[in-house]
Amino acid sequence: MRFLFAVLMVFCLFFSCSDKKQQQIDVSKVKVDFSVKRYDVDFYNATTESLLKVKQKYPYLFPDAFTDSLAFAKINDKEEQKLFAETQKIYADFNDEEKQFSSLFKHVKYYNPKFKVPNVVTLLSNIDYENRVIYADSLMLVSLDVYLGKQHQFYADYPKYIKENNTKKHIIVDVASAIIEQQVQPSNKRRFIDKMIYEGKKMYLLDSYLPEVSDQEIMGYSEDKFNWAIANEEQVWMYFIDKKLLFSTDTKLNQRFLDNAPFSKFYTDQDNLSPGKIGVWLGWQIVNSYMQHNDVSLQELLKMDEDVIFTKSKYKPKR
Repeated sequence: MRFLFAVLMVFCLFFSCSDKKQQQIDVSKVKVDFSVKRYDVDFYNATTESLLKVKQKYPYLFPDAFTDSLAFAKINDKEEQKLFAETQKIYADFNDEEKQFSSLFKHVKYYNPKFKVPNVVTLLSNIDYENRVIYADSLMLVSLDVYLGKQHQFYADYPKYIKENNTKKHIIVDVASAIIEQQVQPSNKRRFIDKMIYEGKKMYLLDSYLPEVSDQEIMGYSEDKFNWAIANEEQVWMYFIDKKLLFSTDTKLNQRFLDNAPFSKFYTDQDNLSPGKIGVWLGWQIVNSYMQHNDVSLQELLKMDEDVIFTKSKYKPKR
């Protein structure tokens, strides 16, 4: 039985990878122009002579209340310098990340030619994991101290499901997610199935923008949680049907199945084996099924009513 399960898992993962390869497109001719500025390096290396140049280079990071004395208190703080030193161990060379940004921006622009490519600014935020990336019009602010690796000592007291995404390879996922949050219009639908599909739209967009990134990384799951999601897709779907949750407007379902969490809440003694936001995963599968069965562009998908997507998706959970 265990052998059969292992074979099924390999089978599922193989076809998951195959689906992703089918989505890859040629963006080599798409032109993007952007800069990557290292505010973290410029700021923490600043001296009394060079601080003025740093302020002139990054005026948006120096509000009037942030005086020179406060700036130097921050620069000379031992804990701040320790955080900067740990970040530099990993991100002194930022070339790989810059290439990832370029690929992402090209994919976004391919699907949305009107997309204005932002300039990227790296900084430290004292590990503010709730604001890992801030996207504001022409700027993309990235807090590098949130991405030191899930085993890093600075994250010792953080929940495991949070630490799982405090990694170098998750930067590009968070940057893409910040862009998508501004591209997908909020839904006013209240039914659980509509909310699932709304989240599924965003995941489909992530997958399209990041064809080289695995489904597991896009979802932000650990390997065991991702395997659980694949292996239990049909059981979860049947649970939603049996409990009459799909068309429910109970807002508590958001917390149970859509919000980022250590696990989803089925109210069983094995809930801790499941990943959080399992409703997002199923919503993505429904949107995948819809796109496979309908000739629709990505931009048309974003405008499509969730009820239409569900009806025409012909979704059948994988067994």
